[in-house]
Amino acid sequence: MIQFTPVQLAQLERKNITKETILKQIERFQTGFPMVKMNRAAVVNDGILKFSDQEILSLQQHFDEKSSELALLKFVPASGAATRMFKFLHEFIRDYDPSEDSINSFINKNKARELFTFFIALEKFPFYDAVMESLKETYPDWHAKADREKKLLFVKQMLQDNGLNYGHMPKGLVPFHKYKDHSATAFEEHLFEASVYAATNNKARLHFTIAEDFKDHFTAEFNRIEQIVEHKTGTEFDIEFSHQKTSTDTIAVDKNNNPVITENGELFFRPSGHGALLMNLNEINADIIFIKNIDNVTVSSLEQEVGAYKKTLAGLLLNLQQQCFDYLELIDDKKVDAALQLEIEEFLTGQLCAVLPSDYKKYAREFQLEYLYNRLNRPLRVCGMVKNEGEPGGGPFWVYNQKGELSIEIIEGAQVDTSNKKQVAIAKTSTHFNPVDLVCAVRDYKGNKFDLLEFCDEQTGFITHKSRLGRSIKAQELPGLWNGGMAYWNSVFVEVPLITFNPVKTVNDLLKPAHQN
Repeated sequence: MIQFTPVQLAQLERKNITKETILKQIERFQTGFPMVKMNRAAVVNDGILKFSDQEILSLQQHFDEKSSELALLKFVPASGAATRMFKFLHEFIRDYDPSEDSINSFINKNKARELFTFFIALEKFPFYDAVMESLKETYPDWHAKADREKKLLFVKQMLQDNGLNYGHMPKGLVPFHKYKDHSATAFEEHLFEASVYAATNNKARLHFTIAEDFKDHFTAEFNRIEQIVEHKTGTEFDIEFSHQKTSTDTIAVDKNNNPVITENGELFFRPSGHGALLMNLNEINADIIFIKNIDNVTVSSLEQEVGAYKKTLAGLLLNLQQQCFDYLELIDDKKVDAALQLEIEEFLTGQLCAVLPSDYKKYAREFQLEYLYNRLNRPLRVCGMVKNEGEPGGGPFWVYNQKGELSIEIIEGAQVDTSNKKQVAIAKTSTHFNPVDLVCAVRDYKGNKFDLLEFCDEQTGFITHKSRLGRSIKAQELPGLWNGGMAYWNSVFVEVPLITFNPVKTVNDLLKPAHQN
């Protein structure tokens, strides 16, 4: 039993975390989380839908017809820092000594292919002009400097806080695309894209989850671009910001599962991953919510094509939601005969990828209808899935959840039991992965908001190994927002083309066609 000090109790009160929550987290470090149990990979015609061109067009038209009646919102997780995006450049600043090596010598010695690509294509990056302008202002003798010194100073000016400070900014505020008259951040591109599919009556609402320290920076960026974007799109934007709640932070422990204590006697907490954003999502008031990561955007010439596929997913979502609502109303009104019951069962298994319990046929009829009602009466999501071409990300699988039910879920690599050869083999058969391309319906058929926290599988968190001040520590992450956080939703997976997935994990990704005009 842990004895909390007065300092720690005051800390818990500030963070709105109970002692019971801490004890539960420590118990989880001791017992671990149950490993996910996969049955098979979800593939086309077995868990993943694939539509013809005509079907895609029909779904888009259906969404266009209905969207003006709906409260739409685009939800963008945007708290990620750009630090990892520039990882090899931070290493270059740390390790390169221009008095010892030329740039080419350093690249060859360190097999630094990424650095080679970066310098070869330097002028193609959207921030090139801004960095050069800043350098020439800072160094009046810029033209007289040696090439190796220029390259080092360019990277420093770009990343460090006495320059443009991109290395410490959120990824959403880094310039991603170069146009004739300006360069656009990822944040700006999300506004342009939202005008294509997430606007109702020329108004678009977006919600960005951001690091609290950068709210003023995002607000300033919106104020800078608002009139330009609204003029170009003919759309008025309503922008909301929230941040990960400190009450979702999780405790860290040492190798003996004892809480890590900071130098001032407080408990050491860490952010609990994107699963913490379920709390933010749960507070949003909208009929349809589009979810997409901050770094997955394209140049403006591709936004219509990308937006069309978002409309496809949303059109399917509306069709499925309406059918669920119709059936729920009929069950409520006790108007379900044997033929209609069979139709509902076939809808659940055929359209919503539900698997009825093995003993379902043994249920008394009133309990069968109760089961069908509860199975239909859930939040609904349609998720785009792209063909797996080696990008990191979660994949779609048929999984046994903690209730013993077989369902389709998005499973991350960290959840796979690598000690189980059969599970590893199943993981390798995955043909698609999740690019975080979701459209969600979060109201019941009476118009009430679901409490999304009730549909999370708390058993699907995981433990990670980190270091602090040179010591190994263990941290805990909540079930991922689109993984265990949505485990008990009704889920439908749809194949979408690779053009819809253009993440920027490293700065050199900005050289790919989707990010170049």
